[in-house]
Amino acid sequence: MYFGQRFYAFASEAHMEPTIESEIFKAFEKTRLLVGDKKESQYSRCGRTDKGVSSVGQVIALFLRSNLKGTGVNNSGDIVLEDQYEGEIDYVRVLNRALPNDIRVLGWCPVPVGFSARFSCLSREYKYFFWRENLNLLDMVSAGRKFVGEHDFRNFCKMDAVNVHNYRRNVTSFEIFPSDVRYDGNQLWAFKIKGTAFLWHQVRCMVSVLLLIGQGLESADVIDALLDTDRTMRKPQYAIAPELPLVLHSCEFESLKFICSADARQALHVHFANQCRSYQLQAAIFHEALLSCLPISSAAENQSSLNNGTSKKKASYVRLMSRATELTGWIWRSALLIGKRNKLCLIVRSLVCFLIR
Repeated sequence: MYFGQRFYAFASEAHMEPTIESEIFKAFEKTRLLVGDKKESQYSRCGRTDKGVSSVGQVIALFLRSNLKGTGVNNSGDIVLEDQYEGEIDYVRVLNRALPNDIRVLGWCPVPVGFSARFSCLSREYKYFFWRENLNLLDMVSAGRKFVGEHDFRNFCKMDAVNVHNYRRNVTSFEIFPSDVRYDGNQLWAFKIKGTAFLWHQVRCMVSVLLLIGQGLESADVIDALLDTDRTMRKPQYAIAPELPLVLHSCEFESLKFICSADARQALHVHFANQCRSYQLQAAIFHEALLSCLPISSAAENQSSLNNGTSKKKASYVRLMSRATELTGWIWRSALLIGKRNKLCLIVRSLVCFLIR
C-alpha cells in the first residue's frame, strides 16, 4: 500500500523523484534481497497509478533471495511448499523497516515461473471518494450503471495513441456507497469500479462526468452519447477528476494466498494506527484554523450566496456535447510521425487543431 500524495507516480519511468517504485527498489537494495538488477529479477507491476493516486492493493512480482532451498516452483510450474515457509525471510517485516512511512508491504506469495503481476491479473478494483454535499446520488447511480459491460472508452481516457490502439475495456461492476466518515454535517461517499483493465485516466474521466451529472449540469444520457463512438467520434474537452481521492483498492489473481507473519501483522496494525492519529491531528489543526477565521455572514446569507453561485454556474455551463473536441488517435499518430521526420511537429499539431475547429 502507499499514500500517493507526495509521489510523482508509481512507475520510476516518470523521470521525477520520488516515485513509489524507486522507494521500493531502494528498500530492496538496502535489505540486499534483490537477485540481480530490475531486468534480471523479471520485475512486473500490476498497475501504473498516476501522481498523487494511492493504493491499498497494488501487486508487484520479482525474484528475491530466499532462505529455503525448496521454496519456489518445480519443473511443472506447481508451487512447492516447504513446512509452510518456516525459516523463510520475513519479507514484510524486513522491507517495511527500510521503507518510508507512506509505503508498506502487506504480504507476499510464491508464484510460478512466468507469472506477471500485470498480465496474470484477472481484474482491478478502484475506489474514488467524494463528499455527498447536494449531489443527486440516484442520477449518478443510474448513469454509472451504463458503464458496466464492454465498451469503447476512448471518450473517457487520456489519449495515448502511441501505445494504445484498442480502447475497448470491460467494466464488471459499479457501485456507490457511503463511508462512516463525516465532517461538518457532510458524509464521505465512494464509487467502487471494477474491471479487467483500465485505460490511462479512465476512472478519473468516468468520475468527472458522473459528478457533473450529480450536480445537475448533465443528464445521464450523456454517458450513452460518449460511449457511442460512431456518434461521438472525438472526446469533448473536460477536466478529469482530481487524483488524490483515487485508490487502487485491489488486484485479483487466481489461487494466490498472500502471507504475513504475526509479528509483521502486529507491526502493520501499530503503524497504521499511528498514521491515522497523525492525520487526525493535522485535521484538528486545520479545524482550529477554520474556527479562528473572521466571523462569516449568517447562514441564510450564506445559503443565498451559494444558490446564486450555483445558478450562475449552471447558466454559464457549456454541456459536454457542445464543447470543442480533442484530437483522435490517428490524428495524433500522424502528427507525431510527421514531427519525427522533420522539426515541424508543433506547427503540424497547431494546424491539425485549427482544421478540426
